[in-house]
Amino acid sequence: MSDDDLVFKALADPTRRFLLDLLFARDGRTLTELESELEMSRFGVMKHLRVLEDAGLVVTRKSGREKLHFLNPVPIRLVHDRWIDKYTERRVAALTELKADLEKDS
Repeated sequence: MSDDDLVFKALADPTRRFLLDLLFARDGRTLTELESELEMSRFGVMKHLRVLEDAGLVVTRKSGREKLHFLNPVPIRLVHDRWIDKYTERRVAALTELKADLEKDS
């Protein structure tokens, strides 16, 4: 499975997107902190975190006895640059040209 496929798979689930939102709001959370925000078992949260880690969207670091989870936005940015930017650029260029043409005729 490609890196893009792993990112898309990870982002496809609303629970995983919620976990990313939590880490965006405050990075460096423990499993217990993340689990407290969801109505699911600790094991369920761990499974979602594993998918996010496999996609490179979450990285972990040990701090004493705790394992802290951090958001890594780079894979999302790479998907954005590869899949979103190229499709929006053409539309923006077309709107800019239309605006220029309309202003020229006025």
